[in-house]
Amino acid sequence: MNHVRVGIVGTSWWADEMHLPNLRSHPGARITGICGRNRERAEAMARKYAIPAVYSDYREMIASGGLDALVVSTPDDLHYPITMAALEAGLHVLCEKPLALKADQAREMADKAAAKGVKTMVFFTLRGLPVHRYVKALLDAGYIGRCYHCTIQHFIGYGRSGGLGWRFDPQRGLGALGDLGSHAIDLAHWYVGPIVGVSAQLGRYVARRDADAQPVEAAWDAALLSVRFAGGAQGVIQVSTVGHVGERGIQHQITLHGEKGTLEVGISLNNLKIRGIRDGKSRFRGLPVPARFWGAADRSNPFSVFTYLSVGDRLFIDAILNDQEISPDFAEGARVQEVIEAAITSERDQAWISTFTSSHRT
Repeated sequence: MNHVRVGIVGTSWWADEMHLPNLRSHPGARITGICGRNRERAEAMARKYAIPAVYSDYREMIASGGLDALVVSTPDDLHYPITMAALEAGLHVLCEKPLALKADQAREMADKAAAKGVKTMVFFTLRGLPVHRYVKALLDAGYIGRCYHCTIQHFIGYGRSGGLGWRFDPQRGLGALGDLGSHAIDLAHWYVGPIVGVSAQLGRYVARRDADAQPVEAAWDAALLSVRFAGGAQGVIQVSTVGHVGERGIQHQITLHGEKGTLEVGISLNNLKIRGIRDGKSRFRGLPVPARFWGAADRSNPFSVFTYLSVGDRLFIDAILNDQEISPDFAEGARVQEVIEAAITSERDQAWISTFTSSHRT
């Protein structure tokens, strides 16, 4: 195979700004189909990206036989049915996060992909960014040694408006826990290892109304998780869509304490700082992200790495062309889903919930 025929389901701003430009940037990708409920918008995006076929039914696009791979960029409730149809047809699949609405759906998706022998990827965006890849490299090199404590905080303000949208519709999304929490849980797994226990507080702070202006019990707009890792480390994950973050745009902070040292990461839209201390030193020092994590990308725009490096959509295409393993795959996505579901159960039962990831099941 010297090129991959790839289709996309979804015509959102994210598909337009992330998936389609970055697929188009890969010399081995051929975008052959696009599917959206709003055919007029799908046709406009097809013209923009020179996509030859437009569909309003994903089943028709899959059945056309013109695809090797599919990108699923839709609201969360559609991930499972679309992905399962694509896997049944033997397609490689990249799916947006979280992988599904329920853990049993996510496990079924992962098992189906394994049985079909196809490449899969869950689009955890943070994995591709230079700052997080550098932190992962530092951890792998033993910068902090054995991890004792992991704290991940991600605050943003889009939920303050009181709108419902699909993310806060409990039939369609999982609120802050699915949107921001899935990213944070994946980072925690990547940095430290599997989470095996959760105690959660899930919050609804902003009143929301449906399309008929009737009050609804929406999905959570904030989540606070205390977690235990398989290696014994303690963790705290806190995410919110109702933070007042002002000109920062986002407030994303990570602290990792270990036997040999500590790493701190602070990120906003206009600022990035990594600091570390180790080996008995008395002062933290700055740790600039090395050039190798940027390549030819624009350092003023971290998301430009998705157009130049083998991350995100481009990594998905590379894995298919080169028959290489890919991470994060559906198995990793299912493990994140198990933690999300454990957090929901913990909030409901007001109890500590054990999570039995696939690597720890008996």
